[in-house]
Amino acid sequence: MNETQNITLNNGEALKLLGMQDKNLDLFAKMFGVNLFLKDDGLQVVGSSPGRELAEDFIKQLLEIIRAGYSPDYEEIKHMVQNYKTQKTDHRVFYKDDILITPRGKKVIAKTAGQYRYIQAIKNNDLVFGIGPAGTGKTYLAVAMAVQALKEKQIAKVILTRPAIEAGERLGFLPGDLQDKVDPYLRPLYDALLEFLGIDIYQKYMEKGIIEVAPLAYMRGRTLNDAFIILDEAQNTTPEQMKMFLTRFGFGSKAIVTGDITQIDLPRETVSGLRQVIGILSGIDGIEVVRLDETDIVRHKLVADIVQAYARYAHNRK
Repeated sequence: MNETQNITLNNGEALKLLGMQDKNLDLFAKMFGVNLFLKDDGLQVVGSSPGRELAEDFIKQLLEIIRAGYSPDYEEIKHMVQNYKTQKTDHRVFYKDDILITPRGKKVIAKTAGQYRYIQAIKNNDLVFGIGPAGTGKTYLAVAMAVQALKEKQIAKVILTRPAIEAGERLGFLPGDLQDKVDPYLRPLYDALLEFLGIDIYQKYMEKGIIEVAPLAYMRGRTLNDAFIILDEAQNTTPEQMKMFLTRFGFGSKAIVTGDITQIDLPRETVSGLRQVIGILSGIDGIEVVRLDETDIVRHKLVADIVQAYARYAHNRK
């Protein structure tokens, strides 16, 4: 039996809630199986249980987020609806706990339950492993947490590193010194830093050594105190490289290790240091492993579909 619920909208909220050309309105109607009508006194939700109640609850959650100063775009809202329907995720929790605000005014927050667990793990542990497929925000959120810790003077420097697994054969043909040769591997880290800091502060911090972006080989023989250290693409480390990295850990430091164990680029006979270390360090206080999956992917929907397709392919091959 169809019933009607009214949701009151304040001035200017309709556009933010419903989107350009009412794209969000169409999305809500399709996903919850209801009809929605914009009236002078607000939004009417017409439908039968439980779709009507779900739509009403989600829209009220989204309104609270909008009233708190956020403006999720269509793809974000689409992802939020999917998470809400499958996991009953309350996204308001994420928006109350932003990490930092970029120079352009963008607030960086968790957008899924998995990302929220990941952020909390980083806050509460000295060593965190973030494992999951592309698009889950492993590196992006880790760099955001590092920049925020630097701004709050919790640490003295940020060190970002990745293994350059082709540093021998293919990179040898590229022009420039070793730093020039490995820069293509470090580009995603540079991009995140630029977004969070802006070009002027980024260049200043790089020149003063407050932020260091370097290939993993540069970590050997060092002790890193009062630093926020991120090892990215760690699935491509060997066990020896992983042990070397983890033993660089100094006083007052925090380390985040990110990787995707389904995307190992090492030679077939080489063991992944990331895959191995998870078992070795299991159960140690101060260390947490957070596993993200396709439900935490916040890029284009096709990215999640592609990840799922490859997972099915790998499963069928086994």
